[in-house]
Amino acid sequence: MAMLLRRVWETMSSRTCSTGDSSARPSCTTESSSLGAFDQIPWDVLIQIVILIGPKEAAKLCVVSKSWRALVSDNRLWIFFLQHQQEPWDSIFFGETTLGSGYPYQTLVTGLSFMHIYGQRAQVPGSVIIDGGSGYCKFGWSKYDCPSGRTATFLEFGNIESPMYSRLRHFFATIYSRMQVKPSTQPIVVSIPICHYDDTENAKASRRQLKDCFQQVLFDLNVPAVCAINQATLALYAAKRTSGIVVNIGFQVTSVVPILHGKVMRKVGVEVMGLGALKLTGYLRLLMQQNNINFGSLYTVRTLKEKLCYVAADYKAELSKDTQASLEIAGEGWFTLSKERFQTGEILFQPRMADVRTMGLDQAVALCMDHCHYAELSGDDAWFKTVILTGGSACLPGLAERLEKELRGLLPSSISNGIRVIPPYGADTAWFGAKLVGNLSTFPGAWCATKKQFRQKSRFNIMW
Repeated sequence: MAMLLRRVWETMSSRTCSTGDSSARPSCTTESSSLGAFDQIPWDVLIQIVILIGPKEAAKLCVVSKSWRALVSDNRLWIFFLQHQQEPWDSIFFGETTLGSGYPYQTLVTGLSFMHIYGQRAQVPGSVIIDGGSGYCKFGWSKYDCPSGRTATFLEFGNIESPMYSRLRHFFATIYSRMQVKPSTQPIVVSIPICHYDDTENAKASRRQLKDCFQQVLFDLNVPAVCAINQATLALYAAKRTSGIVVNIGFQVTSVVPILHGKVMRKVGVEVMGLGALKLTGYLRLLMQQNNINFGSLYTVRTLKEKLCYVAADYKAELSKDTQASLEIAGEGWFTLSKERFQTGEILFQPRMADVRTMGLDQAVALCMDHCHYAELSGDDAWFKTVILTGGSACLPGLAERLEKELRGLLPSSISNGIRVIPPYGADTAWFGAKLVGNLSTFPGAWCATKKQFRQKSRFNIMW
């Protein structure tokens, strides 16, 4: 094998043109269409040989001849190299073929050069990602496997009056300080919270004003380019989709958001439940107090919720089972929970157990699906039959299976056939969607706005 590789380089050296004039640039390729000593070796075997020398050295073989250039341009070779990147291949393929051209999407499969994509992705410097969730903000670099840090979100995103600019500026400045990076060095992918749910003109103006405020603050901090996408759409990207229903269990509320081709279908209606992670934690605290289980802080209760709680497939049947489990928490000792483990998550389906007057999660999603079906926005109903769960509390084991089961029982077969509920990608689903965008070979490209573009496009005067 070593001898074969040596022959490749000998062939390249003998065919590279040289000149006595040091100021002149040598020709990069020869017009020969031969592989030289390798002509008798099957193409597939040659690709396996080139794989062994790695992507950087493989790219250099383009200068040998047309035949070598054709060989190393083979998509199978670069797909192999992309499959061995840190990011999953299916995410890379979805991103490059569906999101690569920006919005609106243009799915591209034929004619793609994965050699070019590999080279461009290697040159993309990456971006800062800030996902300001309703409970916790996740931040980091798109080149990292996961967020590098998280902090409590201290913004009330629903308020867009004059204090918003100063609070946003303080918020982003704090995150950049914690990341120890200058805002001017990298583009940013920032998530915009889902709020102002209605399709009224006032709600539209409020959403535009909020997005403009985000961009204005970031440009005032000298960020070179800003990509602002709502959290529900980012969660959809993380699931490698552009259409579906996103269920976001936030800190205080749960929203059910229908999205078609990347656009929130507010005309269909965004369902909102007045029940979120805070209520789940509060209900577990109440159950523990009723059973004389002492704890030091709400943080302890939240940890128990995250580590021990789950959603029962059949609530009544679960009541008769032995569900006891224990967990040790540093500084506080051992805690043992039994029925509290599944009673906590049950309020998502039976909110009145916690004295919350709102519809259950299954009812909210079923209502959204029903509206999507009768709106006839697409010739194929399949777009709304994929449900994406997102948010920390959406990670409760059993939630996806229970929701899918309840939806099949609530909806007629004409709608329920083909329903699939996808569990969240951990508590950082939206962050991973932003990471997918920030690592595209075409980024920042069509995805970002520059300061100049923002000023030219802005039609609204933001009053601070």
